Amino acid sequence: MEISVRKVAQVILMGHEIERAEGELRAFIDRMNEDEQAELTAIYWIGRGSFEAEDWDEAVATAQAEATTPTADYLLGSPHFADHLEAGAEALGMDITDEEEDLL
Repeated sequence: MEISVRKVAQVILMGHEIERAEGELRAFIDRMNEDEQAELTAIYWIGRGSFEAEDWDEAVATAQAEATTPTADYLLGSPHFADHLEAGAEALGMDITDEEEDLL
């Protein structure tokens, strides 16, 4: 996995504060490389239930193949995207709690 737990935690935190952090969140996601953006989308899809955690490679490959919209637009246009990212991170065994606490 290329994306760091810290980056996922930061997106989740900013996603929960979207009213005041949307511009910063968009810029943060836009600065990620293509692999990180695909992995972020895959984590979101796993949390949403579109893929299972054991289908990680398939989810990432699908995200790479279907990337027609900027990742920030896609995620921020999805209801409850931060909640889905949290659920996906948990399903993948990512411990974001410590990272979130460090970012607060």
